[in-house]
Amino acid sequence: MKLIGATSHYVTEDLDEGPIIEQEVMRISHRDEVEDLIQKGRDLEKVVLSRAVRWHVDHRILSYSNKTVIFD
Repeated sequence: MKLIGATSHYVTEDLDEGPIIEQEVMRISHRDEVEDLIQKGRDLEKVVLSRAVRWHVDHRILSYSNKTVIFD
């Protein structure tokens, strides 16, 4: 099984080192063409980013010591 994934996190001075807000994975297949993989990746990034932004705007995230807790 093959997977692709996307992560949303808070920005820090170090690239990709901020506290993670949301992550998601999607199964892919050897049958997927390059264009399919690009589109699936973009779709996944949009979903993950929109969740992270929504949760941040709704003040549902507690961030402490480079970790996050998301409240329902």
